Amino acid sequence: MTAPTEAADFPAADPSARIEVLLVGMNGDLRGKMIPLKAEDKVWKNTVRLPASTQSLDIWGDDNDDITKISLTLGDPDGICTPDRNSLTTLPWGPAGSKQVLATMHTLDGEPHYVCPRAILANVMKRFEEKGLTPVVATELEFYVMEPDFRETGVPMPPKALVMNGEVEGYQLYDMRATAAMGDFLETVREYCDHMGLPADATTAEFGPGQFEVNLLHKPDAMAAADDCIYLKRVVDFAARRHGFKATCMAKPYGDHAGSGLHVHASIIDKDGRNVLDAKGGDPLKLKSITAGMLRSMQDAQLIFAPFANSYRRFQPGSFAPDKIDWGFGNRGTAIRIPDSQGPAARIEHRVAGADANPHLLLAAILGGILLGLDEDLDPGQVTTPDSAPENPDMLTYDFLTAVERFRASAFIRQIFGAEYQRIYGDTKRKEAMAYLRTVSSFDYQTYLPRI
Repeated sequence: MTAPTEAADFPAADPSARIEVLLVGMNGDLRGKMIPLKAEDKVWKNTVRLPASTQSLDIWGDDNDDITKISLTLGDPDGICTPDRNSLTTLPWGPAGSKQVLATMHTLDGEPHYVCPRAILANVMKRFEEKGLTPVVATELEFYVMEPDFRETGVPMPPKALVMNGEVEGYQLYDMRATAAMGDFLETVREYCDHMGLPADATTAEFGPGQFEVNLLHKPDAMAAADDCIYLKRVVDFAARRHGFKATCMAKPYGDHAGSGLHVHASIIDKDGRNVLDAKGGDPLKLKSITAGMLRSMQDAQLIFAPFANSYRRFQPGSFAPDKIDWGFGNRGTAIRIPDSQGPAARIEHRVAGADANPHLLLAAILGGILLGLDEDLDPGQVTTPDSAPENPDMLTYDFLTAVERFRASAFIRQIFGAEYQRIYGDTKRKEAMAYLRTVSSFDYQTYLPRI
């Protein structure tokens, strides 16, 4: 983020201006405190505190103490919200002069808390630093915009500007009429990104009605790239509110329309500035080994890429959401795509994650897979082409609970995320999966009740 960081970079403050101190939760939710701007000093003196359990809340906001044992079991102790000045930026939907900053939770002893997604990603980044390597990362976020009355109707409805006589007007992929119809909203997204210094690049209409994608430019700092992505989700949310819409990064809001993904582009720069993924100017075997590392860890990390029950509705045969663990050159149907590029632009695209993924945990998992390929000489197996593909490839699961159990048992996950976070995240998601299985849906009633 090319964010304003000095007082002179911010507009003159309204008397009601504030600074929001934000923590990244387990589910990619942002929780924190609003502090009057006149009391901003306390933020930088590390005196802002919240319970450490704030970042282990489940999707319903329950403190989950029966699983985590870090809430009431310990008296719900405080942690220190340590702000990252690199993430300090404006709050364009707030009173003039307002700011926001992302924080990393620390224990009262000053150690990064194991339950903090930013701390987890920082630990992975240190392993690259020890090797003299720097990950360069960019993200592409898809999302849907819809009418705001879903709470009353119980179902999402595309924006009226994209519907005729109650019917969606076909697919809107790259259709400039769709971007024009939603132009005011998209202009606000751009305005907010510019205001905050987010490196937003291209915006496109995607397949689904009211579905769009915003690309963020690459950063030679994985933490900054994850911060940019989670800020972009916030931008989309507040821009939609401004125009009377609801925006969602839910992976599959419509059963009969495309799901939303969060694609990650990554390259690795060595201490001499060379891109180790450049197959022509670098080491082709290392490119393949890194690809293999990401493929090898993909099943174990699928719960990070697809963190909710709804996420698994996105994985459909024949869709652009991959269900096979495969790789290809320039192939958007594979889980790992190697674009046709060389030199500094040479990179790998990881195409598995849904838009609902937590950006910090997502990058930790992907970079962890890359580390596997750096530490060992691995073979990714047969490349997938339009003319040939591996027989009986390993598959991603369509089942939430299966992904949960793989995550809970994985040595790779334990190595990247730590044993305690593996336990807390895995057991919390198992609780969510079991609640999902207990829910009898309208499909059950409509399909089985009349016939069985």
